[in-house]
Amino acid sequence: MNGLLKGALAAGGGAVGIEVLRRAMFSSARRRYEPWERSPYRDFPNKVLIVGGGFAGYKAAQTLCEFARNRDDVGVMLISRENYFTYWPMLASVIGGDVATQNVAQPLRRTLIRLGASFRRAPLDRVDLARRLVVAGGREFPYEHLVLSLGAEPAYFGIPGVEEHCISITGIGAGEAIVDRVIERYEEVTLAGGEIPDSKLTFMVIGGGATGVEVASELHSLVRDLLVPDYPNINPNRVKIILVDANKEILKELDPALRRVARKKLADLQIEVINNVKAKEVTADRVILGDGREIMVENVIWTAGARASVKLDEIDLPHDERKGLTVDHYMRVLGHDNVWGIGDCAATVNEDGDPVPPNAQAAVQEGEAVARNILAVIDGEEPRPFRYKSLGQLVELGSEFAVNEVMGVKFSGQIAALFWRLTYLYKLESPESRARIAVDWLLDIFYDPPVTQIRR
Repeated sequence: MNGLLKGALAAGGGAVGIEVLRRAMFSSARRRYEPWERSPYRDFPNKVLIVGGGFAGYKAAQTLCEFARNRDDVGVMLISRENYFTYWPMLASVIGGDVATQNVAQPLRRTLIRLGASFRRAPLDRVDLARRLVVAGGREFPYEHLVLSLGAEPAYFGIPGVEEHCISITGIGAGEAIVDRVIERYEEVTLAGGEIPDSKLTFMVIGGGATGVEVASELHSLVRDLLVPDYPNINPNRVKIILVDANKEILKELDPALRRVARKKLADLQIEVINNVKAKEVTADRVILGDGREIMVENVIWTAGARASVKLDEIDLPHDERKGLTVDHYMRVLGHDNVWGIGDCAATVNEDGDPVPPNAQAAVQEGEAVARNILAVIDGEEPRPFRYKSLGQLVELGSEFAVNEVMGVKFSGQIAALFWRLTYLYKLESPESRARIAVDWLLDIFYDPPVTQIRR
């Protein structure tokens, strides 16, 4: 990070970066109501109930509150299992010590209450479509319009041993779980005096998309940089990181030129990439690949696939297990005029019929669009077909290198890494998290971030 900031300032980007940081840290949401002025959710004639507090659900609630700021006929409530949502773009940075876990958790309650929405932390029990009720945490919540934003979860494709033996990127604790595993192995090796199999110091990431590549790169930062002074008796060259991908190339969604740059960077980091092969089985001490190879490894991280929330299987709505809720061009669930599906739990399509990718920027756009369409229906107007506009993709490979494609412009290196950080810092919802992360990045210039394992 030291070289990244110095290079950016030398290139003249300091003033721009400081202004972005200033605006990002001190911006705040306008209040729709003061707390004592808010009417109960049940008293509004048009009750919009959002289930799920990820990028899509949060953005839908935020947009509804902003557009209905001066209206007294629209009430908004969001129900989520947690009172935060995970800021996924920065989750891998927890592994390399650049971002603290608590700053990846963006608060839902405080922000939504200030906007004028109601919030309940509760698990979804069931949906009663006939009575227009959602039961969550044992309580009933009525609605006129229901927005389902239940997200996704890992897909294991029936591969034996994956769920039992892999660390899956399922939520806020995934970064800490990976760090804890690495430290646990290092402590075992130190205690054993080096008499351990190579499998204990071999780490495999299965899945060559953006998440897999970022996790593998952050692992390299952890084992080849941060932990080296703490474990002088462990030769860092003995540690192996392997990235396995079923596709012909990693980062298949990126431009071919950027893929090549990323592949070369991984090679420079001594991360072995195995393409065009799937995992066939995972055991406690090895991974068996589809081509018959057996790789001795006791530390496997799964990022290879996702499916829509299993909660959809309990709701009588049309859906595909992998793709999610079947929705029309307006994001209404087929056959239901007042039920909407957005985010990773919905098979959203563009107005031209092309599928929309399940990523954060699509989820944000879907949340805003569904809010507009719900208000249009409430006002007796026609909803508009959803149109996804890709702004590009940013992939960070360690703290000082990234490959980015933004509005058709392709660039990589330290400036790309600075752009990655400023972009996602600006998009964080919590001003406090922005400030804390910015300060942490500045401190990284002078100190190595602490790496500890808190055993419970």
